[in-house]
Amino acid sequence: MQKVCWLGLVGVLSASPAMEVAAASVEVAEEAGAVKVAGAAVTPKPDSGAPVVLKAVTIVGDAPDNIAGSAQVLDAETLRASRVFTTSEALRKLPGVNVRDEEGFGLRPNIGIRGLNPSRSTKVLLLEDGIPVTYGVYGDNASYYHPPIERFDRIEVLKGAAVNLYGPQTIGGVINYITPIPSQELTGGLSLAGGNRGYFGGHGTVSRDGHRFDYVRKQSNGARDNTDLAIDDVNYKGVVTVTQDHTLIARANYYRENSQVSYSGLTDAEYRNFGTRYNPFENDYFDAYRWGASLTDDWTIGTARLTTNAYFANFARNWWRQSSTTTDTQCGNGFRDARLAGTAVDSNACNSVQGRLRDYYNAGIEPRLTLPYSAFGLENELQTGVRYHFERQDRLQINATSPTARSGSIVEDNQRDTDAVSGYAQNEVTIGAFTVAPGVRVEHINYERTNIITGADGKTDLTRVLYSLSGSYAVNDKTTLYTGIHKGFAPPRTEDIVDNSGVAVDVDAESSINFEAGVRARPVNGISIEGTYFRNDFNNQIAVGNIAGGVPLAEGETLYEGFELSGRADIGKWLPGAGNPFVELAWTALPTADQETALTQVVSGAVVAGSAPGRRLPYAARHTVTSTLGYSHSAGFEGRLETVYIGQQFADFANTEAAAANGNGQSGKISGATVWNLALNYAVPKSGFGVFFTVKNLFDHTYIVERTRGIVPGAPRLVQGGVEYRYY
Repeated sequence: MQKVCWLGLVGVLSASPAMEVAAASVEVAEEAGAVKVAGAAVTPKPDSGAPVVLKAVTIVGDAPDNIAGSAQVLDAETLRASRVFTTSEALRKLPGVNVRDEEGFGLRPNIGIRGLNPSRSTKVLLLEDGIPVTYGVYGDNASYYHPPIERFDRIEVLKGAAVNLYGPQTIGGVINYITPIPSQELTGGLSLAGGNRGYFGGHGTVSRDGHRFDYVRKQSNGARDNTDLAIDDVNYKGVVTVTQDHTLIARANYYRENSQVSYSGLTDAEYRNFGTRYNPFENDYFDAYRWGASLTDDWTIGTARLTTNAYFANFARNWWRQSSTTTDTQCGNGFRDARLAGTAVDSNACNSVQGRLRDYYNAGIEPRLTLPYSAFGLENELQTGVRYHFERQDRLQINATSPTARSGSIVEDNQRDTDAVSGYAQNEVTIGAFTVAPGVRVEHINYERTNIITGADGKTDLTRVLYSLSGSYAVNDKTTLYTGIHKGFAPPRTEDIVDNSGVAVDVDAESSINFEAGVRARPVNGISIEGTYFRNDFNNQIAVGNIAGGVPLAEGETLYEGFELSGRADIGKWLPGAGNPFVELAWTALPTADQETALTQVVSGAVVAGSAPGRRLPYAARHTVTSTLGYSHSAGFEGRLETVYIGQQFADFANTEAAAANGNGQSGKISGATVWNLALNYAVPKSGFGVFFTVKNLFDHTYIVERTRGIVPGAPRLVQGGVEYRYY
């Protein structure tokens, strides 16, 4: 019988103070009030003896009206009231973002923006407080680690030309996760929750004198059989005031995952015969840890602001598994054929396990200057900076001869080093109601790959200059028009540009021309809307090979074109009483996601099977919609009923409608799916206590989310409830 736990620890996030608009700047606030420092001089308050407290490292800010491009924010209250279970669930609330589930716990979210393939979030730049989250942002931008959603109280997404200020992944967009602000007074909290499928998790926090500690524990049985997921996350953030205009912000984090989780999906026959939760691989385990630290020096010098981030992180993971795909012959041809035929298999009878052992190190330093100035009677703001970034990958594969062994023959031993120097500048000019912001970014990347087994070593480098231009027009105080165009860039992975023999491969960087135009408006009190047209035209898109040994590395011309619409209406603004019915919408329409040329293999020049001009690109849903109907009351109650729709997708370049004849589960159309989520909250007035209840996948809808390694099902119904206490 399924274990049910109804108590655990879940996040408690202090109410987030209001934030002024900032474009990649560090904002500060004094206890007595906030001071705007983005685009203006900082004027200390008369009682300058008050401690200065970090606000946030933001790329959007609370009021994105002044940004010449598409930008959205998920605030602390939305995250809390929705009781988001995973980062995937949170990001689906924003237009243009498509997130694919994997293990049902959000530990390895697959994030795609504006139609780009979400596999391993490789075409998205992930930041935490403005610092890269991904362990190999230049050399291997795949996400096998992601911080728990409880660590954050704000998420920002930027998709316009301003993404060139951040890089190097400037094709899809930038997601910036913001951690809570340390308080001066004693604050803290504890929340308890649990539910079906063995869920137990939570979050405790304490903050005082500019120091904050968070601890998150989560565990669950995940979306499939023989799955047991568990993480611990400890986070520290502290602020030291040097002077009224000079602040140091320190961060440190330790993350640990110990999970029983498989890599292979299901064959069509397994899915048909045994159901969506079937998983025969009980000996597959994923163990990982990550620790990191960063220091931000935030210094106001006259009207200028100099922000310097220095950071380091080490991520290590060992994934021992008996199968990577449904066509894997690691356990023998007979084992594979039984799976294709839909016959039950015993993984303990397979005398093989492969350890994919990875150790990643990254470090960097980035000073960024923001300088407001006047020239020729016009107000300007210059943002400029440089970054040095280093990455090292130690990759080992061990093949063992029993299902539970942890030693054996070494078949891969690679060291991959990548270092990069980048420089950027953007100058925003204000001309009445118009703002214009031309920008440039330069990336220089050095690659080296060493095959320790053979001694082969190879090096190469890559330099690119990227331009951007954006602008906005304030029609009035309620409506802003914006547009932008920029050169998109995503560097090739180290393993793709230097092969295992040390030979430089003629694979170019991913390159596109990205255009958008949109409008932001608050037409009446209580209504806010944003609509954007976008067109991403790739003269070279890279289809990463080696996705579980699948399609070879390929490249070609592609085109993505569509619309985004988001908004909120607070109906209570027009009604008497203390209640507020409200609706929210995030909709992305992607009518065009086409292969403009047949994609060809980089090494041989051969056309990838099924690829042809006019065919739709894999995993580009025509529509994604998240809508919410909610009600809140000043007495402490809030309820949310959310509908999430992800439209049909193709799993391969050939746009195969039906599953392949061999039934391997890796091809065939993926039908659209609708999932309903319910969240209920009640906060006891003036007490700090609250209770909550939530159901994810309310109607227990069965659906497929991907076929990359075989059929992977969506998460089943999850019922959770709990209590919380917050001390202010």
